[in-house]
Amino acid sequence: MKRDDTPLTEHRPGSIKCLVWDLDNTLWNGILSEGDDVALFEGVAQTVRALDARGILQSISSKNDAQPALARLRALGLEEFFLYPQIHWGPKSDAVRAIAQSLNIGVDAIAFIDDQPFERDEVASQHPQVLRIAVEDRDRLLEMAALTPRFITDESARRRSMYVSDKVRYDAEESFGGAREDFLASLGMVFRITRAEPADLARLEELVARTNQLNTTGRIYSLEQLDAFRTSDRHDLWVASLSDTYGEYGKIGLALVEKDAASWAIKAFLMSCRVMSRGVGSVFIRWLLKRAQAQDVSLHAEMIPNDRNRMMGGTYRFAGFKLLRKEGDVELLSHPLEGVLPFPDYVDVRSPG
Repeated sequence: MKRDDTPLTEHRPGSIKCLVWDLDNTLWNGILSEGDDVALFEGVAQTVRALDARGILQSISSKNDAQPALARLRALGLEEFFLYPQIHWGPKSDAVRAIAQSLNIGVDAIAFIDDQPFERDEVASQHPQVLRIAVEDRDRLLEMAALTPRFITDESARRRSMYVSDKVRYDAEESFGGAREDFLASLGMVFRITRAEPADLARLEELVARTNQLNTTGRIYSLEQLDAFRTSDRHDLWVASLSDTYGEYGKIGLALVEKDAASWAIKAFLMSCRVMSRGVGSVFIRWLLKRAQAQDVSLHAEMIPNDRNRMMGGTYRFAGFKLLRKEGDVELLSHPLEGVLPFPDYVDVRSPG
């Protein structure tokens, strides 16, 4: 690892959600714009497919003309693996930012591999959180802990296809001529809330580890800890999933509730960034409020605010939670359990009675 690149130990295992590839002399051997008959480096196609199977998204940042580069990727059988490719002559830091925004992930969840130290340094100057990888380490990508999730779940293996469906949804929304709620109603969304089962635990651990922006506390729970909560008489561990006319989003949220006879506390609440625009985070909170009402118990929530989860604080406030007190870095919120809004008409909520 060269001095200009990120020490791999600075990124925790499984923390990278997207690997951004350069093309010339990185993915393939040669410079396309200079007329070279470029060919993939040995083992690259296998690496791309293996990362995809792990649920690691991939994209491109290359200084090239877009159409010839995409045509070459297509001929090499790899075009489908790269989401939101940025193939242009602008700064690669801009490309990385655009990819993160398109995927709705933080730049700290991106790794960038390029054969040019200048390009890696340019990205570092704007996005120091990005994991920068020298091309000499290309053959080690599958060994890197940051690119190795602890589990490969059903959602992992289908992640790219789910993001492709998201793009279709986004394009449909952009072209929709009516109000936003009318578009949401057209999706036929079904939001399911169920008690966590043993088969859910690997996905829930993955969700906890990968979710930063829509996470009320940022606490990391292992599969073993989640299983202990699942079987505890003092806790409820709920898992949320979503589907619509375009397909399945998969398991996209969880809520951990600690209970005693008179009071419940939401210890953890998080939603996948992929459903940020669908409003189902608020739906999930309303469901928890209605359940507390039905059981005639008070409901509190814990919030550990940081620079990235402000939206979740806003979601709690919009739902009617107020600050009760602070205990260190933890804000304890309370709700009067009055004026709880009904579920919106555009989503079908299905859950235990």
